Amino acid sequence: MRAVVQRVASASVEVEGRVVSEIGPGLLVLVGLHDSDSDADADYICRKVLNMRLFPNESTGKGWDQSVMQRSYQVLLVSQFTLYGFLKGNKPDFHVAMPPQKAKPFYASLVDRFRNAYNNDAVKDGIFGAMMKVSLVNDGPVTMQLDSQAPKNSNDAAES
Repeated sequence: MRAVVQRVASASVEVEGRVVSEIGPGLLVLVGLHDSDSDADADYICRKVLNMRLFPNESTGKGWDQSVMQRSYQVLLVSQFTLYGFLKGNKPDFHVAMPPQKAKPFYASLVDRFRNAYNNDAVKDGIFGAMMKVSLVNDGPVTMQLDSQAPKNSNDAAES
């Protein structure tokens, strides 16, 4: 599983001219599902995103000190199969992305996992498979990438 995590002042998803989800300060998470992803990959991404220290601690003045949960901010999840695309010549190829019939229930379980691990009302999502317009005000800008299948470094394993 691949996630592109952006610290945002606000973000929203529009489908067919209608805003279907929006958040204030928090994290916009674009999620790509690989065909071989399992519950362990979903657990890893959920835990890492919710605990990433991407926000300053205003009481101590320390930067990079607090997570989205510590700040009681929101999370907007958006499925994006193109995160597993690569170019074959000049044409994108998405054959390693999880097929839609398998990806839709898997993505729904990921959203539930975030809601159960954090706060049901603080976790929003787009509409799986829809053509979405995603708007955001990136705060920083801060953008991080996570890959559940990348080799883990020793610090990452220690924090798990």
